[in-house]
Amino acid sequence: MGRAFEFRKARKMKRWSAMSKAFTRIGKDIVIAVKEGGPDPDSNSRLRAVIQNAKSVNMPKDNIERAIKRASDKNLGDYKEVLFEGYAPHGIAILIETATDNNTRTVANVRSYFNKCNGSLGTSGSVEFMFDHTCNFRIPAEDVDPEELELEMIDYGAEEVFVDDDGILIYAPFESFGAIQKELENRDIEILSSGFERIPQVTKKLDEEQVADVEKLLQKIEEDDDVQNVYHTMQE
Repeated sequence: MGRAFEFRKARKMKRWSAMSKAFTRIGKDIVIAVKEGGPDPDSNSRLRAVIQNAKSVNMPKDNIERAIKRASDKNLGDYKEVLFEGYAPHGIAILIETATDNNTRTVANVRSYFNKCNGSLGTSGSVEFMFDHTCNFRIPAEDVDPEELELEMIDYGAEEVFVDDDGILIYAPFESFGAIQKELENRDIEILSSGFERIPQVTKKLDEEQVADVEKLLQKIEEDDDVQNVYHTMQE
């Protein structure tokens, strides 16, 4: 198994851990997708992907439809996707994906978290290069041979295919998302969920006391309503 498998295994119980937080994040993803490509999922591939993710965390259909309708309102402000980079204590690099309608507020909040926890907010590009930007797709395992699928999907950019308790996962570079999504849909293969992740190229092992220092900062960041995802180089 490769780095994507180990990364996914370590994060499995952490991502979308609080259901209400998951719904908030997906609601923002719906707004961004609708503002970008319109409210019709048949013609908006990004919105199709977000709806799949909403279903995968059991978001009620009514909630999804309300979010799409709300996002279609021209009076609703846009969310801007902003990436923050910095260092936690003990040299751990942190990458933060946010979706915000008030960048001034978000910058101030993120900076305060770093300052309070002995970290430092960096400049654009200061740690992003330490992470591989990837896309992933989860599909049902029934009637699909993972090894055969991996060989076939290599032509569309897939780098790693593996099986876990919830189905088959396909990992590929960020740029391959559209090609793989289109091919899976052309084959009538159900996409249970899809998304993007940033996998650290190298991780650093810390002792228990050092881990606690880093976790204190991570917790503050993850609790912020503007934060969508947090990635770091600390060994899980």
